[in-house]
Amino acid sequence: AASDVYKRQIFHAGDLIHEIGIIESGSVNIENIDLLGNKSILSNISQGQIFAETYAICHEPMLVDVVAIEDTQVLFADLDILLSNRYASQPWHAKIMQNILKLSVQKNLVLSNRIFCTSAKTIRSRLLTYLSMESVKAGNTTFQIPFDRQQLADYLNVDRTALSKELGKMSKEGLIYVKKSHFRLLSVQELFEEES
Repeated sequence: AASDVYKRQIFHAGDLIHEIGIIESGSVNIENIDLLGNKSILSNISQGQIFAETYAICHEPMLVDVVAIEDTQVLFADLDILLSNRYASQPWHAKIMQNILKLSVQKNLVLSNRIFCTSAKTIRSRLLTYLSMESVKAGNTTFQIPFDRQQLADYLNVDRTALSKELGKMSKEGLIYVKKSHFRLLSVQELFEEES
């Protein structure tokens, strides 16, 4: 997959930064790699969204890596300058700060959603939680996810082989249709009866 070929680290765990990144095109994953080399994807940030604002504001070392997973254009804004009193009287200053706060709060929701996905005990439960959230976001039972199979396994914090096996089972049971990153929930009622 193209996302496996194109990997460029923008920020590394341990970096001290003062800039936020604004995605102009493409997308990045926010990743954590533990001491044993196990990778978890915490979120996917796409066009029009920001990243690293918490670390830039708090001046704490980054605990995550920011990795471009496709050809990506990023605009960097120095938060030290934006937060200084130098521009506080400018009419655009309050609007920028309001937008940064709004985007940061939205990202908090994204991370909360990941917690919901990874707190379920079984792979099927994690998949159901994730797929139902993606369906709601799309407003449709047919949707595209931003991850390939390995990235989805890393996001749900499960083994890729076990994930693929469970997706195969769900497909054979007529609960879902899946082709690469394209999903369709076929029998929503049965999906959730299975878990009860």
